[in-house]
Amino acid sequence: MKRPDLSDRLLAYLIFAAAIVIVTWFALLPDRAPAWKLPGSPRLYVIAVVGSLLLLVSVLFVFAKRTGRWGSPVGWFTAHVAAAAAGSVLVAIHSAGFLRYVPALLLVALLGLAALGVWARILLSRRISATFAEKHESFAPVSGADRERLGAIIREKEGLLEKLSPGAREGTFSPALGHWLARPGLTRAYARLVREESGLLGTRGMVPAAQAYWRRLHMGLAALFVLGLIGHIVTVTFFAGYVSGGGVIYWWHLAAW
Repeated sequence: MKRPDLSDRLLAYLIFAAAIVIVTWFALLPDRAPAWKLPGSPRLYVIAVVGSLLLLVSVLFVFAKRTGRWGSPVGWFTAHVAAAAAGSVLVAIHSAGFLRYVPALLLVALLGLAALGVWARILLSRRISATFAEKHESFAPVSGADRERLGAIIREKEGLLEKLSPGAREGTFSPALGHWLARPGLTRAYARLVREESGLLGTRGMVPAAQAYWRRLHMGLAALFVLGLIGHIVTVTFFAGYVSGGGVIYWWHLAAW
């Protein structure tokens, strides 16, 4: 069965199509009915809900990747990209061009996520592939106290593995989402040892900083977006009075605090 991969060309077409839709929509927005110009109107409210759900497909991709369940992670990656592109278009439409307020920062986060993701997929992926194909002469020199500490770390990791995942090999084991959920304390301790070991060996120093830290930046932006989205939903739903600034509350809400 052919792997459901997403080519660089198809990704570029997808992003270009999303950009064209957004630009075209806002070019035609002045001629549309007032209901399309108010972010909280029933039409745009529904569009926002659908767009948010599509963007949260990325969270499911993380679960599928980290658990090894729910089918091929490659297929979920494709779904993550397609859903994120469609969700971004809908959220942009929902904004109705109101970019002077705090929720506009969510669009900035989305733009950053999209730019970083496309760059990593099309350009950085080539560097990552080259890294796997390279033969490094050695790790960073380790001697004296560092060598002793490295040996102690490995022994600690092996001891933790006996409790965390009996039968696993220290040299190839990587904590999965199930370990974090079932044994968070042990998993956190193991991850701390892995970070300390990597620091002693200088593994991140073998590759450019962009390659070493892009994923952390991508995940950080994603976390900020999700938290911002939750905050936006809570404020417009329960603090509608504050959001409206004492004006007319024309969107669906539960409280007008």
